[in-house]
Amino acid sequence: MILPEKHIKLAESLLGLGGHVLKLLDRPKTIDLIWEEYSKINDTPVFPAHHGFDSLILSVDFLFTIGAININQSGEIYNASVETVSK
Repeated sequence: MILPEKHIKLAESLLGLGGHVLKLLDRPKTIDLIWEEYSKINDTPVFPAHHGFDSLILSVDFLFTIGAININQSGEIYNASVETVSK
């Protein structure tokens, strides 16, 4: 489910997961590093919903589609609203 509705919590939706992915993007990261960091808090009080890798990919696709994230020359994902310089 992309958006939360009457019977689904925000954390269980791709929109909620996308918001958390944006929090993880304090610097450019590969999808593997994002997954590694997210896996540590998956289904914990910090992020109270379980998502698999496929949901993470869908969330990243959604964020890219709306222009919230972008990809640099190294193939790393970064928050488009934060200016980052990759070396």
